[in-house]
Amino acid sequence: MTNKGKSPLRVGLISLGCAKNLVDAEIMLGSLLRDGVEITNDATQADAVIVNTCSFIDAAQEESVDAILESTAVRDANHRGQAIIVSGCMPQRFREELPKLLPEVDAFMGIDQVAEVGTIVRKAVEARSVKLSTESVTRAKGKAKPGDVKSRVAKLADGNGHSHDHDHDESMRGTGEFGKTRRVLSAPADPAVPSVDVALRPDYIPNHETPRFRLTPRHFAYLKIAEGCNHPCSFCTIPRMRGSHRSRVQSDVVAEAKRLISEGVRELNLISQDSTYYGLDLRPNHSRAISSPEKFTAATRALAADATTLSTLLRELNALRGDFWIRLLYTHPAHWTDELIATIAGCRKVARYVDMPLQHVEDDMLRRMRRETSGQYIRELIARIRAGIPGIAIRTTLIVGFPGETEKQFGTLLDFIEETRFERLGVFAYSREVGTIAGKMERQTTPKTRQGRRERAMATQHAIAREISGAAVGTTIRVLVEGEASARELQKANVSSWEHGLIRDGDPGLGALRGRYLVARGEADAPDIDGRVYIRGKLPVGEFAKVKVVGHTDYDLIAEPA
Repeated sequence: MTNKGKSPLRVGLISLGCAKNLVDAEIMLGSLLRDGVEITNDATQADAVIVNTCSFIDAAQEESVDAILESTAVRDANHRGQAIIVSGCMPQRFREELPKLLPEVDAFMGIDQVAEVGTIVRKAVEARSVKLSTESVTRAKGKAKPGDVKSRVAKLADGNGHSHDHDHDESMRGTGEFGKTRRVLSAPADPAVPSVDVALRPDYIPNHETPRFRLTPRHFAYLKIAEGCNHPCSFCTIPRMRGSHRSRVQSDVVAEAKRLISEGVRELNLISQDSTYYGLDLRPNHSRAISSPEKFTAATRALAADATTLSTLLRELNALRGDFWIRLLYTHPAHWTDELIATIAGCRKVARYVDMPLQHVEDDMLRRMRRETSGQYIRELIARIRAGIPGIAIRTTLIVGFPGETEKQFGTLLDFIEETRFERLGVFAYSREVGTIAGKMERQTTPKTRQGRRERAMATQHAIAREISGAAVGTTIRVLVEGEASARELQKANVSSWEHGLIRDGDPGLGALRGRYLVARGEADAPDIDGRVYIRGKLPVGEFAKVKVVGHTDYDLIAEPA
């Protein structure tokens, strides 16, 4: 509560990264509003600004550092008493180093602390006031130049100068000790030193009563069904940042879904680190070491008849009253079952769309990536999914330039893209990350090789995407209308996502569109990461409509009301 006679604190927030990070930001805003804090979009008028960061790959880290430095610059120019708080994956990952690199930040908070943000903000604002009163000390310490900070963070990300030793933590994977949390909590006496509040192994998970202020449009929302990840992928830092997999109870997820639908949501986007693992950790005496297809299948067959799984969740959500889509994001190929395929096929409200990152298809690369699948398994799974769910659109992501990848192995991946003809595909140039097995591997590829292979892979997919778009002309499809796009907005249209491979840098065909268009999405298009449908005509925003496809660009469709 605020002090009597004083105006409430005003807080601004910048959120970067994936949809899971966005939900964390929504929880922070909801918690602040509950605590009597006022939210503002004008950073110059805020008493505190929170930068919710991403640390997925090097480009995301650079974007996060830019946002932090820009926020401190705006603060110094307009409101020197403003506190800057950095939250999310970067302080979770670099909790020891960032306070030294960015002393101008007032507080760093981890993923587990999102519901405690009100207390952290108030302490940061108080600390900022003390810091200004001892400004001579602060100035004496000096500030690093922006280029120096970005350079030093980049060195942390590629393994140079990072002090954390994750080898012991990795050796505990699959045991009861993996995921046990400890907390770094520091409130230094020196006002020039930022405070830190970070759980080393996060275990927080929201529930349907958690305050949340949605940042998405009224007609769609992200619904987090689980947090954390148990997979041992050699290139990935997410399990260390987000902790072990932990599912929400099914009744709790359904309760939140009911509320969202009652608020006008027409699309529930189910998210987690591994949605296909949902519920498996809720079984009695569960073991986390079931990542491979064989072990996962055995575990699911041993479940009790009333056990919670992704299939039971989808069926209960599908039975809810209302007209809405259920979109499934972030599935793992090792955890697909025949029951899940049959469930999606039998649930009318589940969109004919699946997001399933594969990363590679060549067997040696899959082994080095520790993906626990084989090329043959992947090809057979895709065939089963397409046969079992007619009209399904499959989105995947691939990694090129992984350590040791030969030109022949990359060629196998190109052939796979051409043969499989994914409806949606993104490609990452491999990013070497600290604390990963891949980061220590020999035969690291050069940045030039990585980028060159990414461009070749995307060129291959570009031709396929254009053919798929062309094949849709003349068909009638159901879309969810997003809003209106002006000619200027059409020219600027692009789709990018750090977790989905920056699927395109722009669509030159959009430049030919003139006048005013509505923007919509079909079943094959997830928010922010896939294509769009541009409609010439009038339709209600935030509702479903039938449209006839009359044209296309490289990645998008052009339609008119049916």
